Amino acid sequence: MKEKSLTREEVRIKIEKLRKEIERHDQKYFLENAPVISDYEYDRLMKQLKDLEALHPDLVTLDSPTQRVGEKPLESFSSVRHAIPMLSIENTYSHEEVLEFHQRIQKVFPNEEIHYVVEPKIDGLAILLKYENGVLTLGATRGDGFTGDDVTSNIKTIHSIALKLSGKKWPSLLEVKGEVYMDHFGFKKFNQEREKASEAPFANPRNAASGSLKLLNPRETAQRPLTFFAHGMARCEGLQFETHSQALRALQSYGVRVVEHYKKCDSIQEVLACCDAWEEKRKELLYDIDGRVIKVDSFRIQNLLGSTSKSPRWVIAYKYQAQSAVTLLENIVLQVGRTGTLTPVAQLTPVELCGTTVSRATLHNRDEIERKDIRIGDRVRIEKGGEVIPKVVGVVLEKRPSMSKPFKFPTACPECGSLVVRDESEVAIRCQNASCPAQLKRSLEHFASRKAMDIEGMGERLVDQLVNQKLVCSVPDLYRLKLEDLMPLERMGEKSSQNLLEALEQSKKRSLHRFIFGLGIRHVGIHAAEILAMKYREMEAVINASCEDLEATHEIGSVMAKSIFSFFHTKENIQMMSRLEKSGLCMKDYEIASRKKDETLSGKVFVLTGILKSLSREEAGQLIKTLGGRVSSSVSRSTDYVVVGEDPGSKLKKAKEWKIKILDEEEFLKFFKK
Repeated sequence: MKEKSLTREEVRIKIEKLRKEIERHDQKYFLENAPVISDYEYDRLMKQLKDLEALHPDLVTLDSPTQRVGEKPLESFSSVRHAIPMLSIENTYSHEEVLEFHQRIQKVFPNEEIHYVVEPKIDGLAILLKYENGVLTLGATRGDGFTGDDVTSNIKTIHSIALKLSGKKWPSLLEVKGEVYMDHFGFKKFNQEREKASEAPFANPRNAASGSLKLLNPRETAQRPLTFFAHGMARCEGLQFETHSQALRALQSYGVRVVEHYKKCDSIQEVLACCDAWEEKRKELLYDIDGRVIKVDSFRIQNLLGSTSKSPRWVIAYKYQAQSAVTLLENIVLQVGRTGTLTPVAQLTPVELCGTTVSRATLHNRDEIERKDIRIGDRVRIEKGGEVIPKVVGVVLEKRPSMSKPFKFPTACPECGSLVVRDESEVAIRCQNASCPAQLKRSLEHFASRKAMDIEGMGERLVDQLVNQKLVCSVPDLYRLKLEDLMPLERMGEKSSQNLLEALEQSKKRSLHRFIFGLGIRHVGIHAAEILAMKYREMEAVINASCEDLEATHEIGSVMAKSIFSFFHTKENIQMMSRLEKSGLCMKDYEIASRKKDETLSGKVFVLTGILKSLSREEAGQLIKTLGGRVSSSVSRSTDYVVVGEDPGSKLKKAKEWKIKILDEEEFLKFFKK
């Protein structure tokens, strides 16, 4: 029967049948590693489906295998706010630290047996997948843990990621956490192809995976040998699971590729034995792991333990000792950072380490070079302990050339030739030229970064062009750029140039704390910037604050206070701030300034202890800070309130002894409603 003579219903049935057959073969090939047809036969099935869908475009669905690769490149990635933060995992390096982790949990739950799940810690890129009614609708990067990039188009090109859940009774909404990575074979072949094309090879599989997901053209991503493992659920609506191990089994039944070699352990001794067994066996794996992840199995206990601002309390990573290799140190080059710090980097004869080719390693600073007596021409031992750039840990002295000489740190900046000096209170050696091109480039990248002014499109390559062609000589120059300045630059057509100008315009409205952080003041991180914005409310007040007033600010301290004061009393920075204000940047935090300040909390000190039911301790702390209060980690005579949740610690006892006002969770919430 010819396709044209088929009725619409017959076409729909045939399309559905082809999709199911292709999905079955995808599962056999990518998930079970047991293909049952040849590539030629598979391609024929796919062609039949494409031809039918081309004749009947109204029957094309998002979960069709033909939709893995989009037709058009993206202009940019949009941001995704994670419903549940994707926090980092705390690392441990010894049995003793793992036992301490267990004892902390056992102290909170003294009458319960704690079961764990131990999984391989894959060195990949953290990803969140969202399925709605069984269909993949979103793929997002971890980003800063709270906001990531929408990379759905690229995620769909990875055949080990199901476009549609299989099995029965899956949740109405399911968010899956996992890792995108390259295995050793795929990474090696991929780099060989890049070298043939005269392109620079990637340093390691993780960088290659990350770079592949950040490509704006999904067709390019589809050519990369990416694969995926799931290791948990973030959200699940419509079904409930009691344990993590139960959730992993459910994911497997839905056709999701779940992390291999995970094990449920009934005791902490069994956990340690599992970790030890895999330290050597990891060499047998086809992909990189740098340890094992240890998770409390019970979701109830996980929820009660909660998280700190950085990491969940119910999971840790047990990191294996770094693997090492010996190679030749060919040269030592110096990189100039945003604050003028000169960082020495070793250029090495390429060597295989942990499945990657290493050609560079950090040497940290001059003191480190002198302490280890590292010289050009030495055979050096390098290690990779979870770092992107490995480190030199020692010299093989018996192989040192007889004519070798100690390395001498330069007295002039390698970028601009200006004098370099060392602050006696620090190990860092810095270039003193505020106009040094290298410092300017790093400062611009920091100013444009996501946590700062979030200027979309302002990447390293563009920054290099702007500085090298003298289009930008300082941060305020960014806001003087015009379309005719940008369009002649490499990879900057009219559309990209217009997008950048719009992003610069949007950045003028960023909140005060992001502006302060973006200035790159030494010692001032994002948290300190938030404290300054909360206290002073506008930039003028920060600029005019005395060193004593800054130092008296909670969590600022003398070193940071001196750095802030010095920054705003330097001639070049005063001029820069004036130019930025004239460019239209927001110098007040309207969101904070417009909020009615609760004078009863101004200067009040709160201590939180125990587990809160209706909100996390981090959320409670943020509520206190928002209304002018301060959160302390310990009880002292200056504490005004101690907020008590379930299973409080010794802080409650101390509060009672010192007759400090104690609030339970209900009283705490009522207190704020007032």
